[in-house]
Amino acid sequence: MQVRKMDEVPKEQVVSRLFTSDEVTRQTLAPDSSDFNASVVGFGKGVRNKFHHHGSDQILIVTEGTGKVVTEAGEEAVVSVGDVVFAPAGESHWHGALDDTTFAHITVTRKGSETTQTED
Repeated sequence: MQVRKMDEVPKEQVVSRLFTSDEVTRQTLAPDSSDFNASVVGFGKGVRNKFHHHGSDQILIVTEGTGKVVTEAGEEAVVSVGDVVFAPAGESHWHGALDDTTFAHITVTRKGSETTQTED
């Protein structure tokens, strides 16, 4: 068993074409898991990821601020602390912060699942 305080989990800047800005951080929650990718992802004000889909289901648990989740099919939801989002495998979507607030969520996907960006 491992028990850690969140303020002891390293926070790394994420630089990727998947995001609209470099104002993104990641804290990996279970680096030794053979089953799950689990991280806290933080977005600066107005920052989001681009349309993408995952090879496995994805669960998002909002931990800070207010954000938006949008599917390529046109569904939109404004989400805030305590909301849980389920995105089935293969569903193209994006998520990120509203213009006036930072935003963070815990993300959980299956280990080995690929993320495919569908927006330039």
